[in-house]
Amino acid sequence: MKKIIIAGLGPGSPEDMTPAVMEAVKEADIVVGYKYYFQFIQPFIKSECKCIDTGMKKERERAEMAFKLAEQGNTVVVISSGDAGIYGMAPLIYEMQRNRAASCSPADIEVVSLPGISAFQKAASLLGAPIGHDLCIISLSDLMTPWAVIERRIKAAAMGDFVTAIYNPKSHGRYWQLYRLQELFLQERSAGTPVGYVRQAGREEQEVKLTTLSELDPEDIDMFTVVLIGNSQSYINDGKFITPRGYYREEKQEDIKPGQSIMMESFRTIRSEMQHPDVPAWRLWPLLHAIHTTVDFGMEDCLWMDDRATEILYNKVVDGSLKHIVTDVTMAASGIRKGALERLGIEVHCYINDPRSKQMADEKGITRSQACMQLAAEEYPEALYVVGNAPTALFEICDLVRKGKMHPVGIIAAPVGFVHVCESKHAVKTLKQIPKMIVEGRKGGSNLAATLCNAILTFDDAAQLKPGRDL
Repeated sequence: MKKIIIAGLGPGSPEDMTPAVMEAVKEADIVVGYKYYFQFIQPFIKSECKCIDTGMKKERERAEMAFKLAEQGNTVVVISSGDAGIYGMAPLIYEMQRNRAASCSPADIEVVSLPGISAFQKAASLLGAPIGHDLCIISLSDLMTPWAVIERRIKAAAMGDFVTAIYNPKSHGRYWQLYRLQELFLQERSAGTPVGYVRQAGREEQEVKLTTLSELDPEDIDMFTVVLIGNSQSYINDGKFITPRGYYREEKQEDIKPGQSIMMESFRTIRSEMQHPDVPAWRLWPLLHAIHTTVDFGMEDCLWMDDRATEILYNKVVDGSLKHIVTDVTMAASGIRKGALERLGIEVHCYINDPRSKQMADEKGITRSQACMQLAAEEYPEALYVVGNAPTALFEICDLVRKGKMHPVGIIAAPVGFVHVCESKHAVKTLKQIPKMIVEGRKGGSNLAATLCNAILTFDDAAQLKPGRDL
């Protein structure tokens, strides 16, 4: 019977070869392939079977020979390592079959493709469970694909948060491509993203290694290596590279309300898209809140904080020294979560509608925001001061602190606008002994000030990346 069987041998070890492929090799009259792979099938071929080597980079000649031999009535098995459909012979032979039919060549040759365990699957099993979620495979060989196309695919994989398997990562002539891939992935992924690579998977020379995206050394990679890069949820535990599918998370979220679930998913999305997600929790947590509120990833550049500010202020909540919050406007006060305030026993005060502030402003010729801060200094001098609207309130806080009339446990400085906004924030920075969060530049707003306050009140949820407890 005129037949071509395209067989994927798997990585090379007999235990990784499928029974269907073994049976096909046993029935073959002729095996066509690269001579290196003949060693893996030698125990299974019949004595009269011929093994024909076409040499490296002779794939087209190999396919043409297979058709020629099949026309002579032979059962021809064309072998590839791994899966013949993944960078193997299967696409070429099917294309050649189509072209032969179009040119009126004999078309009575049956073509069958048998799958094999691919190199990335074998490598994944040796590393743990790195391909548990959406993934893609990219070859860095530009012999048949222009590098510009490959680079677009690399960027798409990195931005799409795909677990990514890398074939043909490096050779003697292609030494820089893996460095470029690493550079592109680091623009989209965390430096600590797990990376595993396996050399000669399933063979005697097998080597298995785990590292991170930033620590990956391309010089340790060769053409016999498959590289696997995790996604934003991947992690290493007890020497195993794991990408969760989500079952465990779903099981643990049975008591989570829909609103909180949406917020948690939003935070995970934000973190996966941040340029620098590998910052300490005391910085990451308010950043996630700020970006979630504003949909502005520019917060990564303009949210300035004193060292460990979130942690320090949360500890003041825990030890009872932060019991009062003063805001400059009611909008900022209304944005602070009532559930968190009640749970923690904290009161919020805003003097903007207090008749005393209007009277004081009129008598002294100052803004009402300044008057509010003077009143607050008399009643709650050690409160957390949260400013989301008025730069004059920040200037007044600075003046009162320097005069010794106010001793805030912390300051959130996020006024928004064009007049004296930047200057007021510069002034607050000079209060060295007070932990501060400052939205630098013109950006800010009451909603942003409030969400930064919420980040402080819920800092104990940061380690589990579990926002929205008090929704």
